[in-house]
Amino acid sequence: MLILGIETSCDETGIALYHSERGLLAHALHTQVAMHQEYGGVVPELASRDHIRRVLPLIRRVMREAGAALADIDAVAYTQGPGLAGALLVGTSIANAFGFALGIPALGIHHLEGHLLSPLLARNPPRFPFVALLVSGGHTQLMRVGAVGEYELLGETVDDAAGEAFDKTAQLLGLGYPGGPALAQLAWRGRAGRYKLPRPMLEQMHKTGNLDFSFSGLKTAVQLLVRKETPDAAAKADVAASFQEAIVDVLVAKSLYALEQTGLEQLVVAGGVGANRRLRQRLDRAAAEQGCSVFYPEFEFCTDNGAMIALAGALRLGAALRNNPAGVLRLSAGGESRDLVESGYAFSVKPRWDLSTMAL
Repeated sequence: MLILGIETSCDETGIALYHSERGLLAHALHTQVAMHQEYGGVVPELASRDHIRRVLPLIRRVMREAGAALADIDAVAYTQGPGLAGALLVGTSIANAFGFALGIPALGIHHLEGHLLSPLLARNPPRFPFVALLVSGGHTQLMRVGAVGEYELLGETVDDAAGEAFDKTAQLLGLGYPGGPALAQLAWRGRAGRYKLPRPMLEQMHKTGNLDFSFSGLKTAVQLLVRKETPDAAAKADVAASFQEAIVDVLVAKSLYALEQTGLEQLVVAGGVGANRRLRQRLDRAAAEQGCSVFYPEFEFCTDNGAMIALAGALRLGAALRNNPAGVLRLSAGGESRDLVESGYAFSVKPRWDLSTMAL
């Protein structure tokens, strides 16, 4: 089966073609970072308009690179949520238009499910079941993953997610947008032990086994520190390093504790913060000491991309066909079950969507 993947949840337009037997055939990505920089963050209306301009040219490019024709596509997978409503509507409407025109299924995919499954694109993929650490944008979650569609929430952020804390702290240090990668780069030049910053909810984890996250207090601690000292360039690097180490300490400790609680030996790390080099160093070392393995997506698939959506669509479509090989193809998601071909291609988007509600 050949799946066309479309990702337009925020500020990146991602398109990919994935074959269920041959793997990823081609993919393309356009980022809107330069457009949003002057505003210090994503402007939803501008994001939506740019997706409209980019989707079709990127589809043509990917089809050309893969040597495929529209008639070869067996299904279209698109990000239905969560994300910016206007941005989601662009990809959703185009995907369903393709489905209607070609008479093929149009599958709405959960954005975080795409991230969660993205390490399966690697040459050495994990095997089910595993624990997943999702650190993408406004989401920080630990999940037990039994199979595609089998997700048990172990812990999640109660306020600022790790990615949000990175971006907000970067703003405090005057690093601009996007702040997370800039702060991580600055941290390599700093001394992580110079400033003592809190490790939110770690003590609670040791006492009660709670795997939730909270990073707003850490961000506030940096804010008070910056106001008090007005750091120079060297001190900013030390603040960045101290902040990054605090985040990494929490993510590593809770990920390892989740492995211990579940009795599993495989950890998947996905999402933009999963590209952080310090996090990868610490997780690799700690997991090896515990006799566990850690799996990451390729760096190009850590941020939003169409390949992860096409992959998730292929896996869900394959599972649906295995469950009902002779009948009408149906997919259940978020408590809803619908005929993928004869639904009239009515569609909606889900700016807020709980991953734990997903099922096959």
